[in-house]
Amino acid sequence: MTILTETEDGPLVLSPDQIEELGKALDELRARTVADLGDRDREYLYSIIKAQRGFEIAGRGLMYLGFLPPVWLAAVAALSVSKILDNMEIGHNVMHGQYDWMREPGLNSRVFEWDTVCPADQWKHSHNYIHHTFTNIHNKDRDIGYSILRMDESQSWNVFRLGQPLYAFALMMLFEWGVMAHDLEVENVVRGKRSWADIKRTVLGQVKKAGKQALKDYVVFPALTGPLFVSTLAGNVTANLVRNVWAYSIIFCGHFPTGVQTFTEAETENETRGEWYIRQMLGSANITGSKLFHIMSGNLSHQIEHHLFPDIPAARYPEIAPEVRALCEKYGLPYNTGSFSKQIGSVWLKICKLALPPSLVKSDPSPGVIVMRQRKASEVGV
Repeated sequence: MTILTETEDGPLVLSPDQIEELGKALDELRARTVADLGDRDREYLYSIIKAQRGFEIAGRGLMYLGFLPPVWLAAVAALSVSKILDNMEIGHNVMHGQYDWMREPGLNSRVFEWDTVCPADQWKHSHNYIHHTFTNIHNKDRDIGYSILRMDESQSWNVFRLGQPLYAFALMMLFEWGVMAHDLEVENVVRGKRSWADIKRTVLGQVKKAGKQALKDYVVFPALTGPLFVSTLAGNVTANLVRNVWAYSIIFCGHFPTGVQTFTEAETENETRGEWYIRQMLGSANITGSKLFHIMSGNLSHQIEHHLFPDIPAARYPEIAPEVRALCEKYGLPYNTGSFSKQIGSVWLKICKLALPPSLVKSDPSPGVIVMRQRKASEVGV
């Protein structure tokens, strides 16, 4: 079958038959990977959990010598790594159900809780369900700018947007709190679309979980170091900030660099499996890096593969990425990837650019892919 490639005459056009072929190829890749899951994946997860606990114990222990600046820095570094591993390579992936097949009670997506202020059940609703079902669909996926930022030209502009770089910086520094507030749909509360009755249960869950986290990091552990209370408190605050900045940066690099596409509800109505796959591929971006970099990112540096297969163990993404990329090349689809510096630079450039009035900013070129959808007989007059 001839693949239409992008030319000066217009964008790439994928026919319904090509979309179906691509969908079947990705289904086959998924089935092959799932059938191969076993001891290797189990041992990998156990090794990450062991490392995470080791870093946490080291960080907490070193705080008792926090009066020595080099030791304090080492404690903060160890605790930061612990929190990053817990949130990204363990928590995020376990709560996606990636390891439910192990039937390990403490690692089941239904009961797992992570070391952050957002309750797991609320995150799974806003992320696993809303975001991964309606990825990059306007008025459906609230992760497009987290209802705070204008991250696409089709989003309306107003004078409030001028402060967008400051809002983005604040979101980065307080990212765990932003994630926690996400399921409240604050913008709908302000507009009167959600009442206290609608959010009461959500708020109570957040207060309970955030209270436990704050008590642990900002009262109990500092108090255990006695006269070093302030030093330990500062270390715990710093570790949380490091985790927040890192998580924000990785997630934004996977969703908002130049070239990532968004979609309308009409474009995605009654999607086929193949069309859903293509939306995930066009609406995501990867980051290149070392094996350690991928581990510290929770393998969300392979955001394209994660959006295609969110419930497959993320450690498998580097293995299947070459096949996904080959399929993109076969069908002429873009495979958005680049170094961390390139992707994060692109994200911040977009944040600043879209803060300005549209009349002052040159529009980006239109998307280079058009998906031809199956049409019902009634729509073509048959």
